Amino acid sequence: MLSLRELYRTGVGPSSSHTMGPRAAAEHFLAATPEAVRYRVHLFESLGATGKGHLTDAAVIAVLGSDRTDVVWRPTDKLPEHPNGMVFESLDAEGQVTHSVTYYSVGGGAIRIAGTAVSPASRVYDLPDMTSIMRYCEDKGIAYWEYVQACEGTDIWDFLGAVWQTMQAAMQRGLETQGVLPGSIGLRRHAWNYHRRTRLASLDMQQTGLLTAYAMAVSEENAAGGVVVTAPTCGASGVLPAVLRYVLETQQLGERDVLRALATAGLFGNIIKHNGSISGAEVGCQGEVGAACSMACAAATQLMGGSLRQIEYAAEMGLEHHLGLTCDPVDGLVQIPCIERNACAANRAVSGAQMAILSDGSHRIPFDEVVSVMATTGHDLPSLYRETSTGGLARAYAGRRGNVGRGRCAGCDG
Repeated sequence: MLSLRELYRTGVGPSSSHTMGPRAAAEHFLAATPEAVRYRVHLFESLGATGKGHLTDAAVIAVLGSDRTDVVWRPTDKLPEHPNGMVFESLDAEGQVTHSVTYYSVGGGAIRIAGTAVSPASRVYDLPDMTSIMRYCEDKGIAYWEYVQACEGTDIWDFLGAVWQTMQAAMQRGLETQGVLPGSIGLRRHAWNYHRRTRLASLDMQQTGLLTAYAMAVSEENAAGGVVVTAPTCGASGVLPAVLRYVLETQQLGERDVLRALATAGLFGNIIKHNGSISGAEVGCQGEVGAACSMACAAATQLMGGSLRQIEYAAEMGLEHHLGLTCDPVDGLVQIPCIERNACAANRAVSGAQMAILSDGSHRIPFDEVVSVMATTGHDLPSLYRETSTGGLARAYAGRRGNVGRGRCAGCDG
């Protein structure tokens, strides 16, 4: 498995796969073809279907230049290796293609060039699954975060410190900002209201209110194109920060505890990414919000004093109870149901951690098996439920408004 530096990425929303990944591909292609007169970018399948709502074209044009870049939308065409396929072409003065590269945005802002594989030299973690890692930690008498440190080196803490600072900054901006989010829906921000009302609410409303406000704050910042951290994706970026802040406040813990929890959460997210997928276009939202809930379950259980097996159990529950979750963003925007879904997952993560703490950590289906089932389930989902905005809530919304098209409303530009 790769470093946590490849899992926790800082970037601009609203989508790691549809915004951050294509931007990275554009930067790579620009560096390889500085002599090009013009550029042509083909966006396939999921990128072609919801790229406008996810600002994929804006991300690419920001790098290559609006005066010399043509974007070709190809939502019904597929490339063989991943639903998020892109073909970048450089053109000469006569309009002839001089260079072409096929990229895939594989989740969490990561890109892969067609036909290439991850170099073994770039792998940081030798053990391939949680069963092996948990057994190793039990034999050595160490915690998950200590295993992360042993694999990554002590400088991982400076990196995680920067990650936590970025998460907090996004949350604070979201809690302080009001108004309407950009896009065709006209959705208002709600984190500010939830936070203010929770302050006046009864004690039994505090957990739900604070977790909801914190998760919505980050998710609304992401939807507005703000700077967030993929945890493991932009679309699921509100879950883990919300849970970390809530447990930090209620348990009166310190920043060192949070960074160690980030390390443990990242380890579980890495396993999901390595053995399953965190791409909504590949496996649906179970790979995004489901993975985020699993990571947050692990982090919260560790912060509550859980054992290795209790942490693994909590992470298993977080993913298990999101199996089959579809990715069906309304109008191709990372807003409905994404923002509320982050809040629901944050609440579920704390409940899952509490359930694990109350148990002895024993359970029948291990985390690794749930990851495998998630991947299989995701691949079995029809493409209309995997970030194309052609099924589910997106279709219902389009039909109710008389909208047509690929994740766009009637009358919208493009």
